[in-house]
Amino acid sequence: MNQEEIRKRNRELLSHYFPAGTSEIAYDWIQKYRFRFRISRSRQTRFGDFQASLRADFPHKISVNHDLNPYAFLITFLHEVAHLITHNKYRDKVQPHGPEWKQEFSDLLLVFMNKQVFPEDIEQALNNTILNPKASSCTDHQLFRVLKKYDQKPVVHLEELPTDSIFSLGKNGIYKKGIKRRTRYLCQHMESKKTYLISGIAEVQIITSSIPF
Repeated sequence: MNQEEIRKRNRELLSHYFPAGTSEIAYDWIQKYRFRFRISRSRQTRFGDFQASLRADFPHKISVNHDLNPYAFLITFLHEVAHLITHNKYRDKVQPHGPEWKQEFSDLLLVFMNKQVFPEDIEQALNNTILNPKASSCTDHQLFRVLKKYDQKPVVHLEELPTDSIFSLGKNGIYKKGIKRRTRYLCQHMESKKTYLISGIAEVQIITSSIPF
């Protein structure tokens, strides 16, 4: 397979994950900034990550979870590319999500917002994000909720369950939902009886739940 065939295959692969009309720009940036891009398995703790290379002759690495919807995939990709650009400019002299990173992330987002890539509700949420980007779309609750509307597989979030519901966090065990504390809920682990603060937007599997009248 020659270089042109490889490029064609890679462009086609990216088109399955990005919103229509955006994968070509993403591919150009991968070439421009010369990083290794990996479409990753699903990870509960992160949507994507950036790994800076410790050697000048090795490329930086960026990964994004494969199961994100196209809009979440693009935003996560931009989040990580902003880390790469910030690293190239400042190395370790600035905070990971400080003003320098926020400026780079906002600039990248504007490229696609100017092309009217996003639906109106995502664009409205992103307008707030551009003013003060959060560390991730997980911590920006408004943006997270809007992006979740475009998932093909419906999910249930902890905040949607009534108090005293029993729910599972997969490998992390079974819990009972308690009272709300700001954006998190005080939940009891059913086996250990220990209590934990769990984010209201955590994805859960219902075990028992009753809707109060």
